[in-house]
Amino acid sequence: MIENQQLTWNEFMKVEMRVGTIINAEEFKEVRNPAYKMTIDFGELGTRKTSAQITKLYSVNELIGKQVIAVVNFPPKQIANMMSECLVLGGIGDNKEVTLIQPERAVKNGTRIG
Repeated sequence: MIENQQLTWNEFMKVEMRVGTIINAEEFKEVRNPAYKMTIDFGELGTRKTSAQITKLYSVNELIGKQVIAVVNFPPKQIANMMSECLVLGGIGDNKEVTLIQPERAVKNGTRIG
């Protein structure tokens, strides 16, 4: 841990991480690095679009129905021809493969993490 980069509890609580279910995933052909476009259902928060470079460990078919955790309060970001509306969280391995972070059990879409 880097001491001068510690967050206060109030700063951490500003990061809104929510559970959502991937309802659509497809290859994102317009980007430089292999990625998928995804639509995620966050329950009462509605659906959000995003992209993720997770092609090394996941296929489109296995993503549909998977619950993930995402930050939903970043400002939208243009990625190629799509506006990303959330950031899916994952751990980055030695070979830059991303393992998605997900709840141990199914929970209600929109559940806050924190």
